[in-house]
Amino acid sequence: MSMEKASADCPYPGCFFCVMKEANPSKRRASILKFFRELPSQDDDGQVLPISGLWNTAMAHPNDPEFIELGIFECMSALIWKGLKNRRWLSHDQNIYIPYYAAHIIGSYTMNMEEFAERAVRAGVIPPLVELLRGRLTWVEQRVAVRALGHLATYASTFPTVASHGEILELSIQLAMSSLEIVYSHFYQYVDRRLSYHCDLLTRGMGGVEMESRKAEEWASQLQCWSLQLINCFAFKPEFLPTICKPEFLAKLPGMWGGLVNENSPAGIGLLRTICHHKLGRGPVAACPGIIEALCNIARSSDDWQYMAIDCLLWLLQDPSTCHKVIEKTVPALVDLAEISSLGDHKKLGDSIINVLQECMESQGTGRTQINSHVKEEIEELLNSKQRLKWEKNMPKEDLHIKQAAALVVKLEGNSLFSSGNISGAAAKYSEALALCPIRSKKERVVLYSNRAQCHLLLQQPLAAIGDASRALCLHNPVNRHAKSLWRRAQAYDMLGLAKESLLDAILFINECSQSNDPDLSLRQNKVPDYAERLVKKQMRAAWLFREAAIKHGEVHCEGDAGDMCGQETDDSEWETASESEIGNEERDEIGDDICGWENEVERKDKYKKASIKEIKHGYNVQLTEDDV
Repeated sequence: MSMEKASADCPYPGCFFCVMKEANPSKRRASILKFFRELPSQDDDGQVLPISGLWNTAMAHPNDPEFIELGIFECMSALIWKGLKNRRWLSHDQNIYIPYYAAHIIGSYTMNMEEFAERAVRAGVIPPLVELLRGRLTWVEQRVAVRALGHLATYASTFPTVASHGEILELSIQLAMSSLEIVYSHFYQYVDRRLSYHCDLLTRGMGGVEMESRKAEEWASQLQCWSLQLINCFAFKPEFLPTICKPEFLAKLPGMWGGLVNENSPAGIGLLRTICHHKLGRGPVAACPGIIEALCNIARSSDDWQYMAIDCLLWLLQDPSTCHKVIEKTVPALVDLAEISSLGDHKKLGDSIINVLQECMESQGTGRTQINSHVKEEIEELLNSKQRLKWEKNMPKEDLHIKQAAALVVKLEGNSLFSSGNISGAAAKYSEALALCPIRSKKERVVLYSNRAQCHLLLQQPLAAIGDASRALCLHNPVNRHAKSLWRRAQAYDMLGLAKESLLDAILFINECSQSNDPDLSLRQNKVPDYAERLVKKQMRAAWLFREAAIKHGEVHCEGDAGDMCGQETDDSEWETASESEIGNEERDEIGDDICGWENEVERKDKYKKASIKEIKHGYNVQLTEDDV
């Protein structure tokens, strides 16, 4: 059916576009009902045009009940079956697009309204969607099938019907683990083998090979994320946890983050949170050391997933059967986060952390939990700081001012040592200042923690730097928005080879720079600082969505520098590059409230012990400034 058939003098009775223009509501509804009933049995050319029109309508008005009442679900279900069973019809004209559009229409109309989902289930949409999920056509149809099934599984009234198809869960788990490799090997890897209708769907007729590749990355991440969301619906039911909690799958979950294009998706950490909410799920999670380490990194992060990781760690610690397995790894991360106030809708999160750690200490006396001396010291130090805060509330203001002044003097001594190249001595002074500084003096403590984090970086102690930077970010108001601490943690993560964590902090640092009044941080003419640009480019290559698949297929070498060959090189035109002079890299030996380390390359720590401040700045571009408080 061509566009000419939709003209005002269309000679074809029953043309869908003419039907939609019918002014009489009764005639219009009757004609649409007839169209939906007859379309699956017709073999006319041009059927994709009205289907794509219906897709646009479903995307724009997913809550409109008109087409639902007139049988659109029955029609779309029949069209998917037709494409699966009649390959001659599927390959004719542009019918190859129809199963994709049909499944997408089902998903759009069921994403918000439980009533529509119930109508869809009664219309028999689940069996053909399962066939698409199996991969009977291609990954493009799998993507919209898992999306639609995920929406149907969301509602209490329709989940049992979805769950009755036992293979859906297994298929979703396999798809979540293999989706990136499927898209890489079936589309991204070989440009000359790409199916033309895939290219058309990805770019809607606009853009060349580069646009197709970028959209493929976005769709691949969606395919994985929507698979995880479908699995998440099953994870709320304990009877499905044994199927989900297989070591191979759990080990991969923390890495299923969906890429930057899906920054609002809960991804693998969201599923882990659901799993950890159940006692049956906590045991398998605690048995995977890699997961606990990843949860600690995510808990320290500054993104929307942070509270999910914290919830997981707290639940694991509160469970006597898992506490002893995870306590040594989780306590350092949680201690770093104990001074956080609120995180989004999570109020008094730091108090919750302290309470759980205190319970762990008390349970040690019962013999349920054995805590080694180092972990015990960390918890005791935290509890002592809480007690310190209580004492400070009853202290005269004059005494508090004396403590603040004493902390300031020691901090300035630390700055002086730092300027002379005595980095370890400076770190010790910042520690001494923290012991003096009142707990309620949050701004001052932010600076002290951030300064000490810089020292740890120069001394090649990335774990300690991450801890201090995280503490500074927790204390800062607003939370997680202290630019210099974000940058320091980004560099520390880079030293540990944690590309994703480093990338997220570097991007947040750039965002903060764009809003900062600090002359050493602010972006001039909205240009990205070159030192941040270099780190972001490096980590985007290292965290490339298809990196693991490319390594498996021999397209990327996993040895050497992370930026050797990791996906497509980023076009320099995407970034405005600031020169060294434009970002304020003039050598200024100023002593002040904060120290600022820019460059990513770290010299050997014995070099710093005898280096002058100019030599330090050459290797790490350290600046002493009088801002930040």
